[in-house]
Amino acid sequence: MPQERRRYALVGAGARAGMFLRALAVDHADRAVVAALADVNHTRMAAHNRWLGELGAAPAKQYDAADFATMLEAEQIDEVLVTTVDATHADYIVAALRAGCDVVTEKPMTTDVDGCRRILATEKETGHRVRVAFNYRYNPLHEAFRETLREIGEIGSVHFEWLLDVRHGADYFRRWHRDAANSGGLLVHKSGHHFDLVNWWLDATPVTVFAQGRRFFYGPDGKRHGYARDYARGHGAPQAADDPFALQLGDNPLLRALYLDAEDEDGYLRDQNVFAPGVTIDDDLAVLVRYDTGATMTYHLTAYAPWEGYRVMVNGSRGRLELEVVESDHVSPAGASEVKGAAVHGEVAAAERGHARLTVHPFWAPAREVPVPGYRRGGHGGADARMTAVLFGGATDPMDRSATARDGANALLTGLAANRSMATGAPVTATDLLDPT
Repeated sequence: MPQERRRYALVGAGARAGMFLRALAVDHADRAVVAALADVNHTRMAAHNRWLGELGAAPAKQYDAADFATMLEAEQIDEVLVTTVDATHADYIVAALRAGCDVVTEKPMTTDVDGCRRILATEKETGHRVRVAFNYRYNPLHEAFRETLREIGEIGSVHFEWLLDVRHGADYFRRWHRDAANSGGLLVHKSGHHFDLVNWWLDATPVTVFAQGRRFFYGPDGKRHGYARDYARGHGAPQAADDPFALQLGDNPLLRALYLDAEDEDGYLRDQNVFAPGVTIDDDLAVLVRYDTGATMTYHLTAYAPWEGYRVMVNGSRGRLELEVVESDHVSPAGASEVKGAAVHGEVAAAERGHARLTVHPFWAPAREVPVPGYRRGGHGGADARMTAVLFGGATDPMDRSATARDGANALLTGLAANRSMATGAPVTATDLLDPT
């Protein structure tokens, strides 16, 4: 007998939804069906349904986000995909669990301590599972990094630097992420990926966190750097026509369909001026973490860099492991107004040059570069397809990459504790956020 297909619903029909819907409709159509979509905006849902049709899939039923619970019951949903604004994740996750569904949620799992506690408690109460889409775990480079760590013995310290260039970094300041009430700031939204990687690599949990940060480049105060122009949003503004910080929303068919054509329904503007009022997140952030293993990490995120990539250095009792990834070595003038990451969420590599290098430096021996078969620049290193194969296709996962709700909470601990530390000026005991004594 043919296997009965698992019924999926997706809530939050923005750009990131497309990766999940394509995976279900194309790669896992024998095991899954996209039964329903929920969103505050019907134009966005209709766009995704058109694209599902182009992939040969049947259209999904469309529901107002307010009718989420009704949808789950009416469509007999087995599993829910949550790709909404970050601050709303917890409400949808908890409602889905209570309706008898499993959940896959985009990172971050939520944006505050209360949401974390509610999700963990409801998962335990209902017996249904939550998995967090930490696709960085599935990058072949990051898998090789984890496997190679054993060569350098006990881990003493980590230094992790992440650079978002003035194309990708700027995009967080054009959209809803610019308001900390929606996203929790970059230490929750973006850096949660990185904090999860370190937790996974070291098999460790953050204990003490101290952080400092500021809004150095973007927002109204950034006008002092001389880049700001006087317009509210890019589309239709003459001042934005040749502004390298302006997104040309009408030039991108995907963004036009999901946002420009959908504005009349909800008023959401996808192309706000990065130097306009309304920015409440920081763009230059430094974090110091001590883990339950005794290891420490120094971390820095810069959201206004000339090139994009990251460096990770780990010091151990038998040597040192270094990873350097240059995703784009500069931002070209022609590519400045394009979207790297958000529109296609990393599925297309930047045109500029880059490289990746993983190197072991053992004691008393020459350094050795570690080959990484299967890695490709861009597209999250091929991670999205490898992740969805585990999430939806039942692929084996010997490296235990599929992140649980507890993993999602542990990644959030660093970001949430860092936010609290910046607010108070004092170190924060991260574990007390979820398990207060």
